[in-house]
Amino acid sequence: MSSGSTSPPRADAFVLGILVSGSGTNLQAVIDAISAGRLRAKIGVVISNVAAAKGLERARAAKIPTVVIDHKAHPSRESFDAAVVEVLRAHRTSCVVLAGFMRLITPVLLDAFPHRVVNIHPALLPAFPGVHAQAQALAYGARITGCTVHLVDAGIDTGPILAQTAVPILDGDDEETLRERLLLKEHELLPAVLQWIADGRVEVSPGAAGARPRVRIKPAR
Repeated sequence: MSSGSTSPPRADAFVLGILVSGSGTNLQAVIDAISAGRLRAKIGVVISNVAAAKGLERARAAKIPTVVIDHKAHPSRESFDAAVVEVLRAHRTSCVVLAGFMRLITPVLLDAFPHRVVNIHPALLPAFPGVHAQAQALAYGARITGCTVHLVDAGIDTGPILAQTAVPILDGDDEETLRERLLLKEHELLPAVLQWIADGRVEVSPGAAGARPRVRIKPAR
């Protein structure tokens, strides 16, 4: 495990812990939204399981603490998640954001931050879950896809949906052109939903026996 150093965030701040494995464009969108005043939050730490992830460079450029936790150094997913939770708690994390984090997470992390682990997925869930969602949509012949911000549960992209934005699939689209247009919408949607959470507008209620939790987005005050 390696880390940068800075003073911890204030106890009363809405603090994001962001997990990345790759380029970190959604991380950058969150950084930019905070800088522009569209998201009233602080990023307490950026964690990656990949030491060479470009997302770490983005965080360091913004003077955000970074920590690398090599999943290969842990005997199980649970052990890895326990190490992640330790770092998140040390940085007073209020909400965990999976921003291109290519690891399945376990109840060790989910139970530490109940209804406070958020993911963004490049499809209109429940359609096209898992990896390569853009390729799935193209192969299926879908005419509309989009992006989804959802709470994370123990399944693969099965958690309660918070918000979605539709994106048309154009004639001539390939996986790369569709990915780029989806990213533009992801970069708008994710910071907006995080502000809802920061404002206390996301209300999660247990479902009936065996049913999914229900989410209500309360009106802005």
